[in-house]
Amino acid sequence: MGNLILDILTTAAILFITSAGLLIIFGVMKIINFAHAAFITVGGFAALVAHQIGLPPLLAPIFALIVGGVLGAIAEAVIVRRLYERPLDAILATWGLGLIMTQLITASFGRGVQFLPPPVSGTVKVLGAEYSLYRIVLVGVAILIALAFTALLTRTRLGLSTRAVIMNEQLAQGLGINSARVRLITFGIGCGLAAAAGALITPLTSLDPAMGLPFLIGAFMLVMVSGGSLPALALACLVLGGLQAIVSTYVGSVLGGLTIAVCAAVALRIRPEGFARV
Repeated sequence: MGNLILDILTTAAILFITSAGLLIIFGVMKIINFAHAAFITVGGFAALVAHQIGLPPLLAPIFALIVGGVLGAIAEAVIVRRLYERPLDAILATWGLGLIMTQLITASFGRGVQFLPPPVSGTVKVLGAEYSLYRIVLVGVAILIALAFTALLTRTRLGLSTRAVIMNEQLAQGLGINSARVRLITFGIGCGLAAAAGALITPLTSLDPAMGLPFLIGAFMLVMVSGGSLPALALACLVLGGLQAIVSTYVGSVLGGLTIAVCAAVALRIRPEGFARV
């Protein structure tokens, strides 16, 4: 039972880490960044580069955050900015951007599978069970991301401007808020978080040009069912991630991988607002 509880908590944490960047962009821009998987992959390979040049392992997610944030800001300025009034075109554009990024990664690093060691190794005894220390650490990382994002929205000028744009962009512009700048920074932060997520989960999986794809559908469904709300996303990750862990443990990993998509679709059918008003 201890192992199952820890599986639920760590699965929820990993889902939150890989979904937070997508939520930020959706919450402000009301578009889905289908290049999210590619930015996760960018983060994984940024961690590989950090390892190769001798950076301390704990700095790899920060390095990935910077790389992803810069690339995201460039993508927003060059591609996404012209498509805010055409959300379907924005979806297609970000999907195409993701494909291009994946091909560039393949051309640069090859198709081979690589592995990175975790920054902390070993096991720790929790709830009477020996469990991976690194997976426990990721629970703390997820909490830190949630706290940092909350502080950004509630205690900074950028956060106040972002909330104003979310509520009423035209009114925010009338009050002198540069909504284009807010969108640029938000898209950069969202992509940077996706890349940091890639660096964080790389030690738990293999590193290849398609590593981000398995996380895209789950992140997409979790963001949809959360309605763009950070607390709702945390709740959705805990509930649906818990169901995934239970199904994977007692039924099989294949069906476990389908749990989030199926349960999210059912939840949205019953409650179109999802977890946003629970």
